[in-house]
Amino acid sequence: MKFSKLVLSGVLGIALLSATSCGTPKNVAYFQDLNNNPDTVITLQNRVITVKPTDKIYIGVKSKDPQISQLFNLTGGTSGSGANNMSQDAYYYTVDSKGEIDFPVVGKIQVAGLTREEIAEKVKKSLVDASLVKDPTVTVSLSHLHYSMMGEVAKPGQYAIEEEKLTILDAISKAGDLTIQGRRNDVMVLRQENGHQKIYKIDLCSGKDIFSSPAYYLQQNDVVYVTPNKTKAKNASISNSTTIWFSVVGTLVSRASLIVTISR
Repeated sequence: MKFSKLVLSGVLGIALLSATSCGTPKNVAYFQDLNNNPDTVITLQNRVITVKPTDKIYIGVKSKDPQISQLFNLTGGTSGSGANNMSQDAYYYTVDSKGEIDFPVVGKIQVAGLTREEIAEKVKKSLVDASLVKDPTVTVSLSHLHYSMMGEVAKPGQYAIEEEKLTILDAISKAGDLTIQGRRNDVMVLRQENGHQKIYKIDLCSGKDIFSSPAYYLQQNDVVYVTPNKTKAKNASISNSTTIWFSVVGTLVSRASLIVTISR
């Protein structure tokens, strides 16, 4: 019995020593470079979400003439490139691979790369230029847009984009902030642009790096990944090693107990 207790104590000591040897992250504070310069002024680029192929956009047309309004706000069925009825004054369209929608009567309208307001102006101009409506009021909204949070955040998952401007700080806040194991200086934003996968790296410890990054304002389908720090990696390794050690200890203790029993 003394042998089994000795082995168990030794393994527990090794496991605890290994676990406590992991250091704590040093760089956990955001905007470290701005702490000494609180009056720093950084000019932000005014970026809002623009439409991409496969996006869904809602378009509503109103006019003083109810028949004209009904013509462009169809009810039931489908129209053009993936359009589906949502209400009597809002109709949504899926942007095709060419970046176009097929609008009733007007035909194809290029919308990829445009903001919500720009699309509304373009649709309005198309209606007026075609002498279809003299006084249209066009409203456009974006729908089913999302981004994903992965890695060392409190609440990883997919989140809906509810505003035209969404910053990476907003996204991190909605995900419950980074965990203590997340590397503040190694946050990646994965973005598909023109058929290519781009990766932007952001150092959250640097305010200047955050605000000057092309990925400060997120876009639809962006993936934000927070890399785990060395402590998390070591803990994972220790956890696996500890599991193996306890398995070995269990076997040794069982055998030691059996030997003692047989000896008696």
